[in-house]
Amino acid sequence: MMRLIFFASLLVCSLSAFSQESGFENFITRDGKYLKDGDITYRFISMNIPNLNYVEDEMGFTLEHPYRYPNEFEIRDAFETVKQMGGKVIRIYTIPVKRFDEPESVPTFVTGPGEFVEEAFVVNDLMLKIANETGVRIIFSFLNNWKWMGGAPQYAEFRGKTFDDFWHDQQLIDDFKKTIEFTINRTNTLTGIPYKEDKAIMCWETGNELQSPYSWVKEIAAYVKSLDKNHLLMDGFYAIDHYRYVHPESVEDPNIDILSSHHYEQNPFQQFENIQKNRDIIKGQKPYILGELGFESTSAHERIYDYIISNEDIAGTLNWSIRSHRREGGFYWHSEPVGHNLYKAYHWPGFASGYQYDEIGLLKLMYEKAFEIDGGKAPTLPVPKAPNLLPIENVYAISWQGSVGASGYNIERSENENGPWTQIAYDISDAAVQYFPLYNDKSAEIGKTYFYRIEALNASGLSPKSNVVGPVKVKEKALVDEMGNLMTVYMAKDVRFDSELDRKFKEDNERMFGENGSEAIYFVSGKITALNIYSFEQSKETALTFYVSNDGVSYQNINAEIFGNRTGAGDYDYWDAILYKIEKLDKDYSFLKIEFKDEAQVGRVEIMYN
Repeated sequence: MMRLIFFASLLVCSLSAFSQESGFENFITRDGKYLKDGDITYRFISMNIPNLNYVEDEMGFTLEHPYRYPNEFEIRDAFETVKQMGGKVIRIYTIPVKRFDEPESVPTFVTGPGEFVEEAFVVNDLMLKIANETGVRIIFSFLNNWKWMGGAPQYAEFRGKTFDDFWHDQQLIDDFKKTIEFTINRTNTLTGIPYKEDKAIMCWETGNELQSPYSWVKEIAAYVKSLDKNHLLMDGFYAIDHYRYVHPESVEDPNIDILSSHHYEQNPFQQFENIQKNRDIIKGQKPYILGELGFESTSAHERIYDYIISNEDIAGTLNWSIRSHRREGGFYWHSEPVGHNLYKAYHWPGFASGYQYDEIGLLKLMYEKAFEIDGGKAPTLPVPKAPNLLPIENVYAISWQGSVGASGYNIERSENENGPWTQIAYDISDAAVQYFPLYNDKSAEIGKTYFYRIEALNASGLSPKSNVVGPVKVKEKALVDEMGNLMTVYMAKDVRFDSELDRKFKEDNERMFGENGSEAIYFVSGKITALNIYSFEQSKETALTFYVSNDGVSYQNINAEIFGNRTGAGDYDYWDAILYKIEKLDKDYSFLKIEFKDEAQVGRVEIMYN
């Protein structure tokens, strides 16, 4: 019998189950090479969202690991983003599985053979609930081939067996079937809709980039169809570039409905050859999807989109990949280690922070092609909804939950809750800072009390005003350096800026690199009261020392409290994230000197003063 692990914090959600009608009229079906939504041919240009049901990018500076469950704001933001982009479907990555090489605190979905975390599956319930509400479907992948988020290697590890065993060992196959059965036979605790009857699921997918022999595919496909006669099934075999093509046997298998391939070729000409090879194998007998597409120029994207649109035996494609807004403000970030040290997950509607990979241009192209594939023209973007301004403790740490489709935000301030209001900042991006507060009110005056509100904007206009937050008493201000350039530093010696391999540095896009003998001096026009220095290091001993001065000539050493775990390396060869913190300075110091004793990359400096 399957053992369920229940979490009391979400039992209330289970008890609130009710019967809700699906937001869709039809299941997606197939007719030869076509996908069909009723009598209408179903085609799409849309997105992969690996974080949709499981966050792997929570890069808060002092956190031990980057994993957590998304909340409703984040899931809804993701669906509304894809809907606004003209997408019809989102492909999720997997049902995560416990990894024994990760800390025990890492959340997951599957903790052992037939052992499932109810709290996690309620996240899937919420995902499908919002899919029905927004009219965007899900490609629901059961399994990951890789260790990321846990997958086939972990199912094998539960039994002390190997990855290669997973595809042939009957015990391991039966263990995986337990996950399939639990998922397909689940009834949504939030809607009352059984998964097998939920039209929000476009199709099941055997898994992500599976190195699966056809014998395994055949057995799993037959098992899925024995449980669910309503939904289509896509073969998740890893047909990638010119190394492997779709299983010819899957084309003939009556239990397989859709074939797919993934494409990250460096050579666009080779990409077309590989896609054509798959088309030649399928011969229009079944729908064919480019399940992942990415890491190429906007020009190359445009050509492949036009190719897809003009060849109806290709049902659609899903770009890799996009991330939602984050509940604490800003966006989730994910640089791609295999993306040539260039590409990152996209943020809608595109921002200057993605200039190097033409985020604005590529997303605009996707938007246009998502409507063109149905013979339509992209509409004007809607005016953004009102953002949600988050509680403000200090005027140098202002954040908000962003609005879908907003390209910037205006910030207003008043000394009274009901105004009059003064605009203190215009068109502030919420994609300029990673995992830290979005805005520092430099013009605030110490001793005063303020109220704040914001509005979102894009080319179509201004949103309604946000909620009002306040009163906020200004006890201190802050110099905040995000390391975009050297203009905030008072003086520097032998430092340079690094903006590569961001995954190693908790997705911090810009950092100040120094080594033994390097220095950086900061000056504030007041008395320094506290310091936070966020540093990435690899040495066993701390790499930084700190000195303060009231004249910039004579310096006194100060000791900082050190926070952070020496938890570098891991999947992405992380550097250690070390926070140096000084909570109180009693004397009148206006200068801070940071000396490097070893290699370090400083991601952020916060100097509080009054």
